[in-house]
Amino acid sequence: MSFRMVNKEFKLVGIKGSGEFVHFGHEVPLLAKQLLSRSNEIPNSTETEIALFEPKKDENHRTGYYYVGLTVSEKLDEVPTGMEYIETNKDYITTKGNIANLGKLHSNLLNWAEEQGYQRDLDSYIIETYHPLGEGEEEVQIYLPIQAYK
Repeated sequence: MSFRMVNKEFKLVGIKGSGEFVHFGHEVPLLAKQLLSRSNEIPNSTETEIALFEPKKDENHRTGYYYVGLTVSEKLDEVPTGMEYIETNKDYITTKGNIANLGKLHSNLLNWAEEQGYQRDLDSYIIETYHPLGEGEEEVQIYLPIQAYK
């Protein structure tokens, strides 16, 4: 597993969802299916699926929101009904691997961040991009926002 720090810009069109953090694993894919059924409405789509998550700030923070979407190649002035255009450019630490290992990927990335002295940015979205590998396999790339690195 490799980890690195990157500065990355994301442009996407997505649908907002919300719920309890413990249910995200079930709710996010359902909303993603709804979005994909409308993907033909999104101009300039790159067909890369993306999800943005509000970070869980502490144990008492039980509900949060998220977006599921598709990345787009350029800024959009008009988006389909019920969708939003989002643009973000941040410093992230990142790793990727099989989506079946999503929990382990997140925990290993957090451990590495701590070892390297990175401070998480709890006011910015955690981002995941999804990449089909064929035969039902899928790779996920995780982007964990960090405070500006000195």
